Amino acid sequence: MVPPYAGRRCGLTRLTLVVAVALSAACARGGPARRLPADGGAPLLYVALGDSTVEGIGATSSSTTYVAQIHRRLRTRYPGTRAVNLGAGGATSADVVANQLDRAVKLDPQLVTLSIGPNDITTRVPVAEYERNVDAIFSRLAAGTRAVVVANLLPDLAVTPRFRAHEAKPAVARLTVEFNAALARQGRRHGVELVDLYGPSQAEVPARPELISRDGYHPSDAGYARWAELVWAGVERRLGRP
Repeated sequence: MVPPYAGRRCGLTRLTLVVAVALSAACARGGPARRLPADGGAPLLYVALGDSTVEGIGATSSSTTYVAQIHRRLRTRYPGTRAVNLGAGGATSADVVANQLDRAVKLDPQLVTLSIGPNDITTRVPVAEYERNVDAIFSRLAAGTRAVVVANLLPDLAVTPRFRAHEAKPAVARLTVEFNAALARQGRRHGVELVDLYGPSQAEVPARPELISRDGYHPSDAGYARWAELVWAGVERRLGRP
């Protein structure tokens, strides 16, 4: 859904600065960070939560989604790794809370990734409501599991072909930053490993159109490969040291 937003224009330099500050703050969390097992022979369950990018819309096969690629990388370190993908096209943060979170907790994963927010923006969910939902997700995962949680900041939706020439572009650009700031605040509170997709997407999507699928919005196979590379860097920061 593409809403008929109307909003003021925001300078991209200022937008990037806001996201960078939020991400830096989130990385400055206190207390010991959760880590994946040091023993490569330990059984590992990876659960992916989120929206159509987690489901893999735009990929040519299930094997080229970013979740599948993270799973393959995990298996090089933990050969017994299993993966469960709970992502659903069209999901909002409220849908993750209502339909995915209980299932994830019951699975008792060691690693959870979360990608959620674009559908909240396009369906006009207030930023405060989104932040409450993200808080609920992170709180439940922290209290109910032993999982390392890795969440990605939203990519810059405004640089996709769907929004580049759309009247909604200024509002979408502004809201993407505001949603990322909310996600970063909650990441800091809950010890989540945050991955910056916003900055790379701003620089790379306009220069590399092959990163976007034919629908002009979701990643292509190449886009998911880049997404997996960035998320994996976050996972690597939480690998247990042998």
